[in-house]
Amino acid sequence: MNSDVNTIFFIAGIGILTAVIHTVLKQSGKEEFASWATLTGFIVIMLTVITYISNLFDKVRNVFLMN
Repeated sequence: MNSDVNTIFFIAGIGILTAVIHTVLKQSGKEEFASWATLTGFIVIMLTVITYISNLFDKVRNVFLMN
């Protein structure tokens, strides 16, 4: 349970940090870098989510294979 809460806070923190970086870069006139920062934040979050989805599918497979 503790790991799940930490993951939620990690994802929220990355989202907030990405939003702040995006806003600062866009205000300074660097829209291209702002887009790259947003894309990077999205990729980090997706890698985290994909890891958890992979673990979920492994657990479901183990339940149906009776292992």
